[in-house]
Amino acid sequence: MTHSIYHNLLIKSPLEKVYEAVTNPVHLINWWPLKCTGNPLEGETYNFYFTPEYDWYGQVIKAEKNRSFHIKMIKSDEDWDPTSFGFDLEDLKDAVQIKFWHVGWPKCNEHFKRSSFCWAILLNGLKNYLEQGVIVPFDQRE
Repeated sequence: MTHSIYHNLLIKSPLEKVYEAVTNPVHLINWWPLKCTGNPLEGETYNFYFTPEYDWYGQVIKAEKNRSFHIKMIKSDEDWDPTSFGFDLEDLKDAVQIKFWHVGWPKCNEHFKRSSFCWAILLNGLKNYLEQGVIVPFDQRE
C-alpha cells in the first residue's frame, strides 16, 4: 500500500504563466527550491537543490505544454525516491485550476505528513507569486 498527497487550487493568472511557473527553473526558485535546473521535456532531468543534504533529482515523465507536468523522483531520499508528483492544469477563463498530486509514498510517516503540509504552503506561495508577485525568501518557506 502506498500513500498520496492531493491539493487543488485556483490561480488567477494566464495559463501560460502558470505552466511556466511550475516548469521553468527561473520561476521554480521563486516559490520552491533554492536552485534548480532542467527543461520541461519528457526524459529530461531536473535538479532541485535545497541544501547540500537535499540536492535532489527527478525525471520528467510527462510534459504537455499548458496542460500537464509530471516528475518521477530518481535521486532524493528513501521516502521520496519511489514517488512521482505532478501538476495538471485546467483553464477556466478567469483562473487556472491546478490539480496537484504526489503519489507513491511508501509510508504514512512523519516525512509524508510534513511533506503534505509543506506542499500546501508552497502551493500557496506559488499562488501568491503568480497573482501578486510575492516571493517568499527561501529560508522562510516551509
